[in-house]
Amino acid sequence: MTTIAVVTGGLREPSSTRLLADRLAGAVRDHLPGQDVQMPVIELRHVGRAVVDAMLTGFPSAELEQVFDTVAGADGLIAVTPAFNASFSGLFKSFFDVLPEPSLQDMPVLIAATGGTERHSLVLEHAMRPMFSYLHAVVSPIAVYAATDDFAGAGAGSLDQRIDRAAAAFVRLLSACGPRERPQEYAAELGEMERLLGDLK
Repeated sequence: MTTIAVVTGGLREPSSTRLLADRLAGAVRDHLPGQDVQMPVIELRHVGRAVVDAMLTGFPSAELEQVFDTVAGADGLIAVTPAFNASFSGLFKSFFDVLPEPSLQDMPVLIAATGGTERHSLVLEHAMRPMFSYLHAVVSPIAVYAATDDFAGAGAGSLDQRIDRAAAAFVRLLSACGPRERPQEYAAELGEMERLLGDLK
């Protein structure tokens, strides 16, 4: 079984960011025919308060630990953020700031972003790709940026093609990387965190 976690940083419901994440996940699934694929979706807006608490206290809640475990245990990751001022959202960055550092080691990651206009498209190369590289992930070479106009009208066909190309490249990367084992450092860091929490009781 292949598990691909989907992290979406959309702040509203419905959200174009979630829509893009769902379309990418569907395209990836289409490029993995006949395989047992699980794609748990993590909407960061639902754990926003827990993320802030973890930043302030240094300790994640049980709910957030479950989310961390889902991400760290995945074979791959699809990460999609709304763009603000040519960068990722604060919530999106904060989540990866508090995620235990070894979680994404050697993990294939497909990055994508949404925004009002094409002016924000450099968020992919100037913000997202460097961050995930710093976290020791293996970032897929083809990313997707979708402006508002890409979801309807003349831009819709182009977006479909870009999503399909990105999904195909990501699946090739998954295949090249092979089965992924959870980093031992993650288990050690989580165990230390649980010990400290136990000492506080």
